[in-house]
Amino acid sequence: MQKMLTLTAALTGLVLSGCATQSSNSFQAFQADDLNAQVKSGLLVQKTNSFFVLNDSSSSMSKTYLNSADYSGTKLDVEKNLLNKFNHTIPDITLSSGLRSFGYGPCTDWSTSHLNQPLQSYSTSGFESAITSLECSSGGTPLAEAVEAAKGDIASAPGNIALVVFSDGMDETSPVPAAEALKAQYGDRLCIYTVWVGNEADTAGQENLQSIVDTAGCGMATDVNAISSAAGMSNFVKQVLFKPGNPVPDCSQLDEDHDGVNNCLDKCPDTPTGAMVDNHGCWSYHGVFFDFDSDKIKDKFHPLLKNAVEVMKLNPSLTVEIQGHTDSVGSVGYNLGLSERRANAVENSLIQNGVDDRRMTTIGFGKSHPAESNATEEGRAYNRRVEFIRTDR
Repeated sequence: MQKMLTLTAALTGLVLSGCATQSSNSFQAFQADDLNAQVKSGLLVQKTNSFFVLNDSSSSMSKTYLNSADYSGTKLDVEKNLLNKFNHTIPDITLSSGLRSFGYGPCTDWSTSHLNQPLQSYSTSGFESAITSLECSSGGTPLAEAVEAAKGDIASAPGNIALVVFSDGMDETSPVPAAEALKAQYGDRLCIYTVWVGNEADTAGQENLQSIVDTAGCGMATDVNAISSAAGMSNFVKQVLFKPGNPVPDCSQLDEDHDGVNNCLDKCPDTPTGAMVDNHGCWSYHGVFFDFDSDKIKDKFHPLLKNAVEVMKLNPSLTVEIQGHTDSVGSVGYNLGLSERRANAVENSLIQNGVDDRRMTTIGFGKSHPAESNATEEGRAYNRRVEFIRTDR
């Protein structure tokens, strides 16, 4: 009888520990989708601040992964390839990350799980070292114990947490109670994501993985085929780390006031309909409206003022401030008075052409508001200008 008990114990230990199967650290060539532009534009908004991986390193993962044109080798090799793809698809955001493997025997230091990388600031190279530390697979599949251990692993995790499980799901005991306890501790901060890495004989494991996702109440359950491609993996990374956002429009492609100057360059973004604008998008007439030391509008500039009259008629609720400006030649006081007289002259011209004077005010700025450098004749000519600033908004 004693011999029988000894033999039974020995066989049980052999089953639990298994023979450790070594894994390859050679990864598939992979060109990840670049998600940085979507993050920068606001199309993707970060929702997760920390992710922690539980990786199945039990003896069942030493079996060859079958029926896949994408992978050869063991199921553990497949897990590591997927983790590598996940790692290289993560865009440039601030994260914390860590990894724990579960099984039994030499691959997990003769414990049901092993902390391969404590929670730390995430980097691509740093997390790659965690992946390559998954050297072998052995023993049973104690996912429940790994989930229990994760309660302490993520205790210092900032913000929202994603627990990401890679496994065939062929657990020895249900992981649901451990998942319930984990969820109770971290509440809405925690979501669970699972990746089924199994063969046809392991389909029951999909239900086990789905059950802990359901327990968390948020996250998703997926499988190898869904996330193997660049597009599939980028979608998975989006699901785990991001939520949809409102993208920041490209201002160079927008012209909201329809004046022909895009929003990036438009310094006057509310130009009224029909206004003649300068290269800054402002309703402004540059050049010499007046002879030197004169406030009489030269005849050749009357077509420009006609445009101003048309704009006022096209926009009957529009009110404006007519601003006069000069170049830097002359004293401050003299230019201030000259700019005021010229603004008044433009207002009088509009009144004579039927614009109600109650819709207009005038002001002179002299040489205090140059639009271009006064160091050149071209710049000084550009600064001798009259601007119309709407005051109805």
